[in-house]
Amino acid sequence: MPQPISVLFVCLGNICRSTMSEGVFHSIAKEEAYKDLIAHIDSCGTAAYHTGEPPDDRTMATLEAHGITDYMHQARKLRPSDFDNFDYIFAMDRSNLSDIQRVKRTHKPDGKARVMLFGEYSGSGKVEIVNDPYYGGQDGFEKAYEQAVRFSRNFLGEVFGGEKA
Repeated sequence: MPQPISVLFVCLGNICRSTMSEGVFHSIAKEEAYKDLIAHIDSCGTAAYHTGEPPDDRTMATLEAHGITDYMHQARKLRPSDFDNFDYIFAMDRSNLSDIQRVKRTHKPDGKARVMLFGEYSGSGKVEIVNDPYYGGQDGFEKAYEQAVRFSRNFLGEVFGGEKA
């Protein structure tokens, strides 16, 4: 049996994209195919703008509209210990990726986490960015949801074999 993995999703403020991805990933990880294969799932931000706050109402409404009704989270900032506690750290965009890599270089250069863009698992052959929907309309949250589902399924399919989106 493969070793269980741990995954951290990171965006800027930890109330939209990373929480959307975490909620979706939690939901998929409950499927029988992934039982006992996911050790820990979390999300955080590169900035502390919303520390302690729940996800954006539009994130929660989007998750709930797709049947994910048991997700709860309080925003937090990326910590140096995350590089030891997670196997994969997924950034939502290139700016997040750069910030994460800087923290790793400065505080945890030997941390075990593999840091990458979540959109590397787009399935299209091209790396996709998960754009921040915070200042836009509901369509941005729907797009982030669709990407989170697709990227999560592709990632899990690659790591554990099986179905990809």
